[in-house]
Amino acid sequence: MHADGRARDGRVAGTYREADGRAVQMEDAKRVWVDRARDALVATARTYNALIEYGELAEAVQAESGIRTKMLVHYWIGDVLGRVSRECHRRGEPLLSSLCVHKDGTVGDGYATMLRATNRGETPPDLDMHAAHERLECYRYFGATLPDGGGVPTLTPKVAAKRSRATRRRVDETPRPVCPTCHLALPATGQCDTCGDS
Repeated sequence: MHADGRARDGRVAGTYREADGRAVQMEDAKRVWVDRARDALVATARTYNALIEYGELAEAVQAESGIRTKMLVHYWIGDVLGRVSRECHRRGEPLLSSLCVHKDGTVGDGYATMLRATNRGETPPDLDMHAAHERLECYRYFGATLPDGGGVPTLTPKVAAKRSRATRRRVDETPRPVCPTCHLALPATGQCDTCGDS
């Protein structure tokens, strides 16, 4: 390793300063990234129903800090968000980590870990709905312009769409009443269109 943090073959270290390629210890990088993550999450919380994906947050903290890593995001972003959550808890704020979601719109198991780490009680049966309530508190706390009535807890669009499809599928799979005479499915009126029985 050279003094500038580059390996002898010229490669940049795994975690490094963008400006000069100097190596940065991962723990030092995370300390800086926590502040940048909090800034990005507070900015997100200032817009009602805004969200940020894990990958977007990871890019934002690296771009803002000038410290980058070759390590895959899922190996370090959870720790950064956990530290942000503990700081929110210390300040008496809603959990900013509720604003950060996977590409599929879910908060994922890491959210449950953050709830336990901040003594928020038992793991709720529906993490995404819990996060929707927490996000609404973030929007209120950090000054988002809210709709009349103060807003409502809102699932992410992808989670809401997935649940809507699942509900429609269950309704479609529910057996419909059958006419006792001709054995055809009855329409919504309950009166058989073929023979008139109900």
